Amino acid sequence: MRALTFSTFGGPDQLVVRDVREPNLTAPDSVRVKIEAAALNRLDLWVLKGIPGSRMIPGWPLGSDGAGTVESVGSAVTSVKPGDRVIINPGVVNRECRCEYCQDGDQPLCLSYGILGEHLPGTLAEYVVVPAANVRTIPDWIPWETAAAFPLATLTAWRMIVTRAKVRPQDQVLIWGIGGGVALAALQVAKHIGATVWVTSGSPQKLERAQFLGADHLLDHREPDLGKTIRNRTNKRGVDVVIDSVGEATWPQSLIALGKRGRLVTCGGTSGPMVEVDVRRMFWNQWTLMGSTMGNDAEFDAMTEFLRHGSLQPPVDSVWTLEQAPMAYERLQSGAQFGKVVVTL
Repeated sequence: MRALTFSTFGGPDQLVVRDVREPNLTAPDSVRVKIEAAALNRLDLWVLKGIPGSRMIPGWPLGSDGAGTVESVGSAVTSVKPGDRVIINPGVVNRECRCEYCQDGDQPLCLSYGILGEHLPGTLAEYVVVPAANVRTIPDWIPWETAAAFPLATLTAWRMIVTRAKVRPQDQVLIWGIGGGVALAALQVAKHIGATVWVTSGSPQKLERAQFLGADHLLDHREPDLGKTIRNRTNKRGVDVVIDSVGEATWPQSLIALGKRGRLVTCGGTSGPMVEVDVRRMFWNQWTLMGSTMGNDAEFDAMTEFLRHGSLQPPVDSVWTLEQAPMAYERLQSGAQFGKVVVTL
């Protein structure tokens, strides 16, 4: 089968489409999916560069997000059948595990947990085999590009907004770097709840498009002292929730913007991993600072219902063929995208 692979760690110039062995059903509870479209995430750039903890081997298919048609199922599978249209949860766990986290239904904390395209062969291939518990059916009206763009970013944002921060309708939410998949999904989920949302970007065009999606306050993050700007515009109150996946570059301003009893949730550190906290401000303001990554089965079920009913539709920035995948990676690497970069097979 055709797949997007890499020769050695580096940049998009290391990507190559080659024929690799087709995956076969490996267990009674597994399914084989014919991939119609796959979406890129910033994780794909990090994997390509080589990140600690990644188990990807040069020659394996890349990619975490995917949507397609069930081609065959294992003997124990009853939840889906050949011909079903499905999206794929890229977080894979040993379903026989009985650790405390799995028993609590919090699969991303299990030691066996891995992500397609980072720890396991990925979705930028004609076929992928995953446990049946990792696929959910979708209706015929949803385009493949939209379906592929949905899982990882929306799952990450859902857990941050709904489970971790517990955003309420009266909350003020600050989201850094609108235009990326997680930030846009966070905007949509927060607005569905009824929160007031502040978004930042260095691009006026991205801010305008975010306003069309429901953003209430638009901020140019190229301006200094953005936290003070938010303080001034909220009569020194600050915001209730900050969604920050940037890290070092934005952390100080995130904390300035964060009000009393505020909750800051982070899922990444694209500008650097090391941040500082004045513990006196933390305890005086009674902040909650949280990490978050991916999501569990219950969260995946909940958000998929919104996709099925059309309530959550991820914006798609651009669509590329498998042969054009290096250019798709370059598009994502540029940071110019608004929405998900998708590759069709």
